[in-house]
Amino acid sequence: MELLSALSLGELALSFSRVPLFPVFDLSYFIVSILYLKYEPGAVELSRNHPMASWLCAMLHCFGSYILADLLLGEPVIDYFSNNSSILLASAVWYLIFFCPLDLFYKCVCFLPVKLVFVAMKEVVRVRKIAVGIHHAHHHYHHGWFIMIATGWVKGSGVTLMSNLEQLLRGVWKPETNEILHMSFPTKASLYGAILFTLQQTRWLPVSKASLIFIFTMFMVSCKVFLTATHSHSSPFDVLEAYVCPVLFGSASGGDHHHNNHGGSQGGSGPGSPHSPLPTKSKEELSEGSRKKKTKKAD
Repeated sequence: MELLSALSLGELALSFSRVPLFPVFDLSYFIVSILYLKYEPGAVELSRNHPMASWLCAMLHCFGSYILADLLLGEPVIDYFSNNSSILLASAVWYLIFFCPLDLFYKCVCFLPVKLVFVAMKEVVRVRKIAVGIHHAHHHYHHGWFIMIATGWVKGSGVTLMSNLEQLLRGVWKPETNEILHMSFPTKASLYGAILFTLQQTRWLPVSKASLIFIFTMFMVSCKVFLTATHSHSSPFDVLEAYVCPVLFGSASGGDHHHNNHGGSQGGSGPGSPHSPLPTKSKEELSEGSRKKKTKKAD
């Protein structure tokens, strides 16, 4: 019975990994990606005043992962734009989300039950892109583990790693929003997924690629749908990172405390500092003292 269940699970995973992404899953990916673009402050005004810039931002949201991966592997960065069907489909989604009369299309896809379906389908595309990116990098660099991880990571993260470039196209410059400094859940999950798929590709992880795609997709779909339904910006990795990161990299608060103590001893402004400066005198006290000196000299 266990063997039959294992066989059925393996067949399910294999069949799932062979499901074509175009056009249904890619359509969901484009819808959710451009929805996030419309959520950005000033995106609607940009589409009215500068539609070409808005379209370029939408294409970055849809195909930024391919551009970054081609850049890493030394391939033409506009190579994916030769795929006319995907470009036309993404452009149609962009137009409907921003310019549909009465925002009917936007209201339909923003309806939470519908949006959750699209979000789940987008995660299917994300995991497949990670696996394909690592397979592509492995073809060029057979033993380049870090290259495979980096390629899979940018394939899964998409435009988030290019957020500053996308903001520049919208006339916004916010370097503090760099995704490397403040990683969201999809970016972290793409990194961890890239590590797992690299281990599988180099045969250090004894599991088939189809099974890993199925298992990791189920994980991503469950987490992302839950976070979207609850409007949460937290990450399932936060609890684990709260325990692991202080052990591996130290506590940030401890470093700040040491820095503050060091600064206090140098500046001498602490309450118990032996070199604390004397209290400053007010203008009235200084003028009073100068008058007394003048009186003594006159006497």
